[in-house]
Amino acid sequence: MATSEPWVTLGRSYEASLRLVQDPTREVYVADMAGARAGFLILCLTGPFTGYIQTVLVAPGYQSQGLGTRLVAFAEERIFRVSPNVFLCVSSFNLDARRLYERLGYTYVGELTDFLVRGQSELLFRKSRGPWNEFVAPAP
Repeated sequence: MATSEPWVTLGRSYEASLRLVQDPTREVYVADMAGARAGFLILCLTGPFTGYIQTVLVAPGYQSQGLGTRLVAFAEERIFRVSPNVFLCVSSFNLDARRLYERLGYTYVGELTDFLVRGQSELLFRKSRGPWNEFVAPAP
């Protein structure tokens, strides 16, 4: 993570990346392709934005093969069991990721200027199955 975009531009160090994947309040899922770590997800299922996709990473050798789409679909399946909403942020300079999320049905909610680093914004997106007051968790 620390050696690829958007995290290089965002200044996320190896140590900060490691803390994130080791955070006990997060769920981390790894995509394995023929024994190789091809990507991963970090989900946050607590707090005001229950159902937040915090990180989607596809390793450089596995990009443009649909793995990002499959990781997001997996995240949605997990989140929609506990929340009617899926949230994610995409950095304003990460145009490829923004196109992916829009193609997958995410709606732009708003902009958080200078949120992670000065001069860049995080764009908040949401995919919803309806309001919280109508949400019924599926049977296990």
